[in-house]
Amino acid sequence: MPWPLRWFARVLTVVLALVLVLTGVVVYTVRKSFPQMDGSLRLPGLSGNVEIYRDKSGIPHIYADTAKDLFMAQGFVHAQDRFYEMDIRRHTTAGRLSELFGKTTLSNDKALRTMGWRKVAEQELPELAQETKDYLDAYAKGVNAWLSANQRASDRSLEYSILKLQNGDYRPEQWSAVDSLSWLKAMAWDLRSNMGDEIDRALSLTKLPKERVDQLYPGYPYDRHAPIVTEGAINQNRFDQRAAPRLGPGRGERALTQAAKTLDAIPNTMGTDDRDGIGSNSWVVSGEHTASGKPLLANDPHLSPQLPSIWYQAGLHCRKITEDCGYDVTGFTFSGFPGVIIGATDKISWGFTNLGPDVADLFLEQVEGDTYLYKGEQVKLETRQEQIKVAGGATVTLTVKSTRHGPLINEVIEDAKPSGEANAVALQWTALTPGRTADAVFALNKAADWQEFKAAAALFDVPAQNLVYADTTGKIGYQAPGRIPVREKGDGTYPVPGWTGEYDWNLAPIPYDQLPSVEDPAEGFIVTANNAVIDPERYRPLLTKDWAHGYRSERIRDLLRAAIEKGPIDAAAMSRIQQDTRNGFAETLVPALMQVDLAGPSTRARELLKTWDGTQGLDSAPAAYFNAVWRQLLALTFHDELPQAAWPSGGDRWYEVVRRLLALPDDPFWDDVTTKNRKETRDDILRQAMASAHQELAERLGDDVKAWRWGDLHQLELVNGSLGTSGIGPVEALFNRGPLAVPGSKDAVNATGWNVQRGYGINAVPSMRMIADLSDTDKSQWINLTGASGHAFHDNYWDQSEAWAKGELLPMHTKQESIKKAATHTLKLTP
Repeated sequence: MPWPLRWFARVLTVVLALVLVLTGVVVYTVRKSFPQMDGSLRLPGLSGNVEIYRDKSGIPHIYADTAKDLFMAQGFVHAQDRFYEMDIRRHTTAGRLSELFGKTTLSNDKALRTMGWRKVAEQELPELAQETKDYLDAYAKGVNAWLSANQRASDRSLEYSILKLQNGDYRPEQWSAVDSLSWLKAMAWDLRSNMGDEIDRALSLTKLPKERVDQLYPGYPYDRHAPIVTEGAINQNRFDQRAAPRLGPGRGERALTQAAKTLDAIPNTMGTDDRDGIGSNSWVVSGEHTASGKPLLANDPHLSPQLPSIWYQAGLHCRKITEDCGYDVTGFTFSGFPGVIIGATDKISWGFTNLGPDVADLFLEQVEGDTYLYKGEQVKLETRQEQIKVAGGATVTLTVKSTRHGPLINEVIEDAKPSGEANAVALQWTALTPGRTADAVFALNKAADWQEFKAAAALFDVPAQNLVYADTTGKIGYQAPGRIPVREKGDGTYPVPGWTGEYDWNLAPIPYDQLPSVEDPAEGFIVTANNAVIDPERYRPLLTKDWAHGYRSERIRDLLRAAIEKGPIDAAAMSRIQQDTRNGFAETLVPALMQVDLAGPSTRARELLKTWDGTQGLDSAPAAYFNAVWRQLLALTFHDELPQAAWPSGGDRWYEVVRRLLALPDDPFWDDVTTKNRKETRDDILRQAMASAHQELAERLGDDVKAWRWGDLHQLELVNGSLGTSGIGPVEALFNRGPLAVPGSKDAVNATGWNVQRGYGINAVPSMRMIADLSDTDKSQWINLTGASGHAFHDNYWDQSEAWAKGELLPMHTKQESIKKAATHTLKLTP
């Protein structure tokens, strides 16, 4: 063999040997942290034996004799599968990410320390019921028992082995009840209401007159899209389902811009930075319309795609229901918090969608030195010091300042120099006041009927959610809970001056008894999809003006009515509705596109739309072209006049904006103000949007328009929440998965959201799906976005993802007989 080849062969041999050795090390390290799922383990602190059954998906069902043992075991199991995720979450909510990752996360920590989530959680803990505190402590003991048994980084997870290379001094501290409570603040933040719209409105006012800004925020179309509650009103200080309605009669731009940057720096732990992508679907159908004669309930919350998924499926079962142990519940949990958030017991089932009331206001403030102006007087600012430890760097001291309205959120931006009449922005938000949402979770998990469910919902402070309900007796219902402020003046749509006092909140929120509620409505079903809760013409006080605009909810209602007309509904019909991909705006925009004079190669692409039914399947060429046109249309229409922070993301608010503009061919928004001596009209922009969309897709997918596929554009990358965004290719490859081509689109029922400013990649998804069958909850079905495990390369790391993408569901076992039959692993925990 010639010398160069011999040299190459030897080098190749060495390289291959090193690859094999490194692979072996990685495999050993990875598998070393996989949880024990069979046999027996001692768990000090238990009062009796606990059994944990797992099926092939790794989903645990826990059986215990006492509630404390049950939640202690849940903490242990969560830690087995998801401790790194839990550890990252508690560092996030406490503003301590820089302890792990150094100065790269300092802006996140400053924003979180300013908000003070953990301080609120610390204040909240003493106010909770003693039972809740006991369960939080039991859960923490379970987590810490696992942590004590896994001292080395390689025992805990692959992430810790990699983190050790960067930050060798880090050791996870013991879990606490406050760690769990802090996560509820993250949930509230990601499901907050219209704060982004409030800032966007104000920034848009710096470029446009108010009447044109108002065009961009059209009211909810009550004449076309029904609200959730269509009957009832407040009567004698209570919401009465049977009652008829009785009703009575741009400042601080720089500070607002800084405040927007602060809010952007706060990590979205559940949701997405695209606020239009946050939503959910849930609906419940009475037994009068179902094949079994009992209700069916469907739920699919829309959140950001995460790996591992935000949800963790589990069953929590007392072997015998007693006063000390009253739980027999299966559903979706949060790793880091005990109990079940959404699910079913042996008697009831419930689902959540985001109610989205206006629970946060931005107050423009006039700050001078260490005081601020309020009702003609200079009032001293409240201040506190926060010490932020930074891995590999010096500790950073942050001074947090607050007015009576809340923390000054613009002040965490370095070198900020606010100016003008308003030079600071304070945030008032209901979640910055201690609440009892933790009590609500445990009460929901034990509720046996509608009255107990409503009593549990009364404790659910933040985030305010639409709760749908069904039970085995046949009852269905809806309840709006939450702490929703009453304002002295204003409607929460724009930032308001704080110095006058006239926009302050009343001390008491809307009373729970006055919040909308429905049981057994005449039409036999209830639909919630972030649409308006109730028409303000029949209900006061104000909940919000910034609802989703009802495209998903109305489509679900139409599909339910059509299914009912054909005959009794079953779980398969519910699943088909969850998978519906129809674009609700196509029937409005396509006719307008077809009427425009068009020449050139884009005419071939427009032909795709002639017979298109609006569905957005993977193989759809018309869906690919339509969405490309929509993307180009929004950019051409609005980028020239709006500040970049307010550019359209493409949600159903923009459906309503453009729908109205289509009837105004000479509206100023159609004109491109950057072109000289020319005024564009509607048809000019539509024509250019079609041409630009054709050019974009031809470059990306080829010249054959019939070969275009929506699934080639609309894809989901599953990204690990921390190391998956490290910027180091080999590390990201260890933890990230995908891409998956996924049907649907933003504000289709199958709401796989994308942002027109960033391309067609998916940034919001149905994070799980559940269909509960109240004729026999053991016939219920569910699916998670990824899997039970948070350990990369574990069989259950993302084993549900392909089934999820195809719209498939797994059996949601709730009864011990079927749980044991499906079990592939059994672990016994002993005292």
